[in-house]
Amino acid sequence: MLKKIPKWNLVLFVIIVLEILVFGMMNPRFWNTSILLNSFNDFVPIAIIGFFLTLVVITGGIDISGVSIIGLSSVVTGLLSQTAGLNIWAAVVCAVLTGGLCGLLNGVLIAYARVQAMVITLGGMLLYSGIAIVLVGLSGVSTYEGFTGFPESFGQMANGEILGLPNAVIIFFILFLIAYILLHRTRFGRYLYLTGINQNTAEYAGINTKRVMMTAYVLSGLSAGVAGVVLTSYLGSARSDYGAEYLMPILTVVVLGGTLITGGKGGVVGTALASILLGFMQIGLQMAGVATQYIGLATGVLLIVSVAFLGINPDFRLNVKRIITHKQNGG
Repeated sequence: MLKKIPKWNLVLFVIIVLEILVFGMMNPRFWNTSILLNSFNDFVPIAIIGFFLTLVVITGGIDISGVSIIGLSSVVTGLLSQTAGLNIWAAVVCAVLTGGLCGLLNGVLIAYARVQAMVITLGGMLLYSGIAIVLVGLSGVSTYEGFTGFPESFGQMANGEILGLPNAVIIFFILFLIAYILLHRTRFGRYLYLTGINQNTAEYAGINTKRVMMTAYVLSGLSAGVAGVVLTSYLGSARSDYGAEYLMPILTVVVLGGTLITGGKGGVVGTALASILLGFMQIGLQMAGVATQYIGLATGVLLIVSVAFLGINPDFRLNVKRIITHKQNGG
């Protein structure tokens, strides 16, 4: 049974267990189950985008515009429900679809116009952030306060619970399940891997790689829209700067989860484990009294180490292992 589980996922799981043990010894409150479950609210937006960014990275692409789509979808939610008087749940749907449209724009330019993904999504990050700021300005709402006064039912979406389980945990696993099925149980998922391994070969095999890549970016945009709505529900206000500090954590959970930045390899199970690992690390350091800036430093170190380790050529790692074994045998 364990042989079927990727070794890196097992490593991540062991690290999570060690985290719980170590942080619990530093502060026994960390072992409080309710605290751990409620901490999902702090990192569930990162995980939501990470699940579907994994699909993009597997194709060999990248999408850094999601952090701005979070703010844009948040503003759209507030603008339509508070200023335009639209039903809050209709506004939520429009906000998520707005994220999908941003992803569609990214996907079309990257897949069909063949512009570099980094260039397009960097430009998109600036564009979508700018649109969000303009919308807030036109509405006459304070940029600092944003839109407030949302219905209690909307706030309960992120802050409520079902059968004692926080909604944030439920949202986490629902989005994880959707991403898992798409990537590991559908033909589309297989096409994602084939496109990332060798796009030309995939095209010769009859796969419409352009459509596959575009769809991955649309899903990434939709997930950012969902993350923006969830964050708005959790904080009780809609602002254009939501998600601005999420770029490094999002990239960290994807790479730390075992997805190669060169494409062709990865999975959402690893991303889910990496999200939990990063989330527990942040709350553990906070409860241990570590300053906020050092928590960001820890995240950066985690990203660099994971990229360095997972990015090493497998043949090189194999040769290193052979050398170590040879030395141990007295060679």
